Amino acid sequence: MNARKKVAFYTLGCKLNFSETSTIARSFKNEGFDRVDFADEADIYVINTCSVTENADKRFKTIVKQAQKANPDAFVAAVGCYAQLKPQELADVNGVDLVLGATEKFKITDYLNDLSKNDFGEVHSCDIDDADFYVGSYSIGDRTRAFLKVQDGCDYKCTYCTIPLARGISRSDTMKNVLKNAKEISEKNIKEIVLTGVNIGDYGKGEFGNKKHEHTFLDLVTELDKVEGIERLRISSIEPNLLKNETIDLVSKSRAFVPHFHIPLQSGSNDILKKMKRRYMRELYVDRVAKTKEVMPHACIGVDVIVGFPGETEERFLETYNFLSELDISYLHVFTYSERDNTEAAAMDGIVPKKVRSKRSKMLRGLSAKKRRAFYESQVNTSRTVLFESENKEGYIHGFTENYVKVKTPWNPELVNTLHEVQLTEIDDDGLMRIAFIKELAS
Repeated sequence: MNARKKVAFYTLGCKLNFSETSTIARSFKNEGFDRVDFADEADIYVINTCSVTENADKRFKTIVKQAQKANPDAFVAAVGCYAQLKPQELADVNGVDLVLGATEKFKITDYLNDLSKNDFGEVHSCDIDDADFYVGSYSIGDRTRAFLKVQDGCDYKCTYCTIPLARGISRSDTMKNVLKNAKEISEKNIKEIVLTGVNIGDYGKGEFGNKKHEHTFLDLVTELDKVEGIERLRISSIEPNLLKNETIDLVSKSRAFVPHFHIPLQSGSNDILKKMKRRYMRELYVDRVAKTKEVMPHACIGVDVIVGFPGETEERFLETYNFLSELDISYLHVFTYSERDNTEAAAMDGIVPKKVRSKRSKMLRGLSAKKRRAFYESQVNTSRTVLFESENKEGYIHGFTENYVKVKTPWNPELVNTLHEVQLTEIDDDGLMRIAFIKELAS
């Protein structure tokens, strides 16, 4: 009898990619494959790529080498955003056998004829205009939370971004399917669902393959809040212009949605926001933060920001720095601008030298650390609910409160994937929060 074939996965990039890798992994399981760790010997290695940063491009080659080291005869497939944007570039990497673009990645098992190594990388990638159908997905199995994809693609034309080129137009899962997936997740004893997509506030568009909205994002969160068995729902990232008052109010009164928003800003300078073709000015951002804090003073607000965009003079950078410094936010995700082919920004004047980009990035990362610390300090002596993770980290178990404060307590395997009411007591030397259990732990 033939031994079962083994498959291993490596995911670069965002939460959406993680949810899609999980869906692809389930299709392999249905074909009789066993999933193994990427460091182990496998018959096929699947690398889900990302194109958001330069780094992701470079890391790809290193990951292919890792796969070849584990098994020089293994079949190596590349899927995902970078595979859609630069298929030939990936196919030319030594050791890559198959490259699948946006519409093909979910049909990967159809392309694996005999798993024999190819002399050169075989490319199957569509014209991105063909990526107009929706494939729902969610990830489970490796965490106490699941990432549930509700939307894909983007109709925005931000001048720095390749995602519309890599993922196509904005389209959504049907409400029925999202709720079905959410129920499936809740039946697997997973306590938290994180909603993901490229532009999830745009949910509803393309739900039935056309542009009309049958449902809105507000409808979606309203219905998800009713799904039994889900303890926590988290909105991963939502554009400020799509984060409506009604959604903020719903979260504030919700049974399951947690007080945590991640709202991309990208720049605190209106001049730069215009050059980026963002769909709001900084005044709207101030308004969204104020509204959130008004109804949920303890809410955690994360911010995406890009430094070094063309035309970002020292003055405009300081505008961003000071804007963020004064804003009641909890942490930053800082991205250093990198030129991407086929984007408007790549041809713009006012290029910021790489050294300057790096210095600005460091400054904002320092500001992020200060903001996080101040937010944690504001939470000391409050009582919160913590969902504990599954790893033993040097004798401690970690977890997150509903408003995204990371806590630690001595390792106890019984805490894994459970929710507990705790008092936040003090910030430890490593920046994590110490806790006291409010109710005695059942022995």
